[in-house]
Amino acid sequence: MGKQEDFVLRALEERDVRFVRLWFTDVLGFLKSVSVAPAELENAFDEGIGFDGSAIEGFARVYEADMLAHPDASTFQILPWRTGDDGWPATARMFCDIRMPDGSPSYADPRHVLKRTLSAAADKGFTFYTHPEIEFYLFKNAPEQGAEPQPVDRSGFFDHTAQSRGADFRREAITMLEAMGISVEFSHHEGGPGQQEIDLRYADALTTADNIMSFRTVIREVALGHGIWASFMPKPYTTHPGSGMHTHVSLFEGDRNAFFEAGAEYQLSRTGRQFIAGILRHASEISVVTNQWVNSYKRLLGGGEAPSSICWGHNNRSAMVRVPMYKPNKGQSTRIELRTIDAACNPYLAFAVTLAAGMKGIEEGYELPREAEDDVWSLTERERKALGISPLPKSLHDAIGVAEESELLAETLGEHVFDFFLRNKRAEWEEYRTQVSAYERDRMLPVL
Repeated sequence: MGKQEDFVLRALEERDVRFVRLWFTDVLGFLKSVSVAPAELENAFDEGIGFDGSAIEGFARVYEADMLAHPDASTFQILPWRTGDDGWPATARMFCDIRMPDGSPSYADPRHVLKRTLSAAADKGFTFYTHPEIEFYLFKNAPEQGAEPQPVDRSGFFDHTAQSRGADFRREAITMLEAMGISVEFSHHEGGPGQQEIDLRYADALTTADNIMSFRTVIREVALGHGIWASFMPKPYTTHPGSGMHTHVSLFEGDRNAFFEAGAEYQLSRTGRQFIAGILRHASEISVVTNQWVNSYKRLLGGGEAPSSICWGHNNRSAMVRVPMYKPNKGQSTRIELRTIDAACNPYLAFAVTLAAGMKGIEEGYELPREAEDDVWSLTERERKALGISPLPKSLHDAIGVAEESELLAETLGEHVFDFFLRNKRAEWEEYRTQVSAYERDRMLPVL
């Protein structure tokens, strides 16, 4: 065992931790957890904890079910809502790497998919950093079948009102996140009623993906403590904005920001321009991962800060990729903002395919297309076509069709994840398209 593992074992004793939750995600991004007693943890570090992989979505077939969860000691944290202060024993958590019985990484572990992609970028000298702006809604009650959810307030963008429950909620959630070592940069009320945004500080992509999984858990725990319900559903309302996860990204070569070039247009280097070009060229292919749910495309079609076209622009919030305003004397902060990703994605896979697309642009020397200078939402389809601006997939069905032919996606995800993910998405679409909606009943029952 290393120093980090020794630190964890000492912390368990000093903090009187009685339960350790080992976390990992399935292919779709749902958090999985198994609790172990502290006495079992030393063996878990050495040999892992065995479980039936065939019971986890996309992990294994029945005849290859045995898998091992190996805790990553660097992710150890006490859960702030299980500290022991309430009379119950303290509980900690660690993220796990999933391995096969022979010790090799599991081909179905989303965390490994991201680590493998990061390693390929590292071989080229790059480290990938991400900074997500995570949006979500707070509702008065748990969702009821067929009923529209009731928001906790009627506030709007940046509103600060005494009767809003969002401010107290965000304060408590941020306190818990900081207690877990997850740094928060900004928070505010978003545009929809009951909609909130909390932005996490820049970190390497693996740390950020782990933080997003912890973030979702913290938000839901705090909401339940307040007697309300939190949801990361991309588009819960027809007439209000969807919840995205605009993500700022950059590449570093050692301590140098590879996206920065003094004197270049927008201070954006050739590497940065090629990275954007890669994301744009492969945008439709990776959409099924960055926007993986049937509801995701209701957000992309609805405007309200969500892009529907494949383009980039300088400080243009209608573009899919935005180059934020350059700050003099802050070359290290040069970055791009990807505005398609929503808050309900599997962050490990979403970051992996984003990085792979950008790296493909660098490796192949893609040329960046012309910048979109106008409000893209206001352009007609003919005007967009004249400017060379293509649409993003308009539905999960369209996204699946493009993804099925994508070599980049198959290579990045690996054969097993690629196959399972697409099979699951096809099943989701087939189930969705056979449903009779409230829209159809409301419009057609009275007149047909």
